[in-house]
Amino acid sequence: MKTPLIAPSLLAANFLEIGKEVEMVNNSEADWLHLDVMDGRFVPNISFGLPVISQISKIAKKVCDVHLMIEEPEKYAEAFQKAGAQILTVHIEACVHLHRNLQQIRSLGMKAGIAVNPHTSIGLLENVIRDADVVLLMSVNPGFGGQHFIEQTYAKIRALRALIDQTGSSALIEIDGGVTLDNARSILDAGADVLVAGNTVFASKDPIATIKALKQ
Repeated sequence: MKTPLIAPSLLAANFLEIGKEVEMVNNSEADWLHLDVMDGRFVPNISFGLPVISQISKIAKKVCDVHLMIEEPEKYAEAFQKAGAQILTVHIEACVHLHRNLQQIRSLGMKAGIAVNPHTSIGLLENVIRDADVVLLMSVNPGFGGQHFIEQTYAKIRALRALIDQTGSSALIEIDGGVTLDNARSILDAGADVLVAGNTVFASKDPIATIKALKQ
């Protein structure tokens, strides 16, 4: 089995020590740094935005994986690229013209991701899967950390893996929400490539060891 990519989610970090938290991720076996942007409209929460990501990207040595949980993401794609985003993921539910959104992101030199909420069918990705570099399956309802993994996600991972294989897409499957040391193996066995982990990493007594355990 191939080694998974690990993307600690900074939403669960101690924001009074944000520089130290980023350095911890830099010094770990993590592959990406997951950055959740929430607007209080698409999801019922507000997180951080462009100024924070711009500062984080200056010291981050991992890939900056920016997940936009916002309405009208096309208005901000260029700004997030300038702030340091290397992967930019938009929600299928927030995009009226998803194919155009993906083209825009790629034209700016970033990898393009599609995020999918728990209620959204994998079948809706059929006509855009080849245009995505990443598909992020939400395994909790978006907006808040610390939620429990939705079991139906395993079936969605398998369905998405089948769609990717059938279409010849090279998209990676990223799982976000409720990922723990207990369920990581089952998630990967279902076909996932990337694990986003927030509380599991940042609430751990030894985050670097926890990232290593997820990686293994």
